[in-house]
Amino acid sequence: MKILILGGTVFLGRHLVDAACARGHAVTIFTRGQHEAGPAPEVEWLRGNRDGDLGALVGRQWDVAIDTSGYVPRVVRDSARLLAPAVGRYLFVSSVSAYDEARLRPGFDEEYPLATLGDPTTEEVTGATYGALKGLCERAAEEALPGRAVIIRPGLIVGPYDPSDRFTYWPHRIARGGMVLAPGRPEAPVQFIDVRDLAAWIVRLAEAGTVGTFNATGPANPLTMAMVLETCRAVSGSDAELVWMDEAFLLGQGVGPWIEVPLWVPEAEGVNVSAVSISRALAAGLTFRPLAETVRDTLAWDATRPADQAWRAGLPPDREHELLAAWASQH
Repeated sequence: MKILILGGTVFLGRHLVDAACARGHAVTIFTRGQHEAGPAPEVEWLRGNRDGDLGALVGRQWDVAIDTSGYVPRVVRDSARLLAPAVGRYLFVSSVSAYDEARLRPGFDEEYPLATLGDPTTEEVTGATYGALKGLCERAAEEALPGRAVIIRPGLIVGPYDPSDRFTYWPHRIARGGMVLAPGRPEAPVQFIDVRDLAAWIVRLAEAGTVGTFNATGPANPLTMAMVLETCRAVSGSDAELVWMDEAFLLGQGVGPWIEVPLWVPEAEGVNVSAVSISRALAAGLTFRPLAETVRDTLAWDATRPADQAWRAGLPPDREHELLAAWASQH
């Protein structure tokens, strides 16, 4: 099968390349060429810019296009319209953030309403607009290829080469040992998906000729924050001591969820992205590797990074120490 990947050198894109090549497919990637790490020699690399420079795609044919880099509806519309006569199907990687958070209920599925924008013409991607823009990108893909679009809505994607640090923080921090701030209830639900499981499943969807919309996070069985942190401790062999702090204390201290303390979403704020139904994806063959494998491989990759790298998520040591001291003074 001939597969075109819009993107292909960063995180999900590079794992999609690996997954597709491993299954013997002919892979072409289309990128701006801004990242030094290029694809394997057998991968065709087309350079251009999705915003106005799609010339390298003209006159070509592929069985499937996988769009990992669409954030603005106009840009996705241009790509999808150009590729509509050139591909059999168009797989668009969206996000569970596309849902209207205020209208969600536990176990929400693919039929729940999407977020909307006060100004649907905006193209500024911010924390406030990201989800709604993804929803409009979905619509653009479906309108360009009616009956031939696959919409994939991942939750948090984790694993080697994750540039966000929203999961890597925990294996790294717990491996360092000592007293570790652990947020909220140990039993609080957590959902995420290993990038390699997501990439392999997307390739299998492409092979199967599947169409439709799928939430894509994990695992198949309930996972809690305590299970995640305890697995990090077991895999790393750390002597870390988890200090569980309730969300009222953390919020009172001005601690920011999700980025400052990864994986933590205050339960007082209602239903969140850790309450997603993935039954449709499971029926379509989504599978998961053991959490310990994700932690182990994330730690191994993290060990290859510069020691002085700037972290994009997680508590700085001084801030964590300050919070541990404040908690101890009250208990």
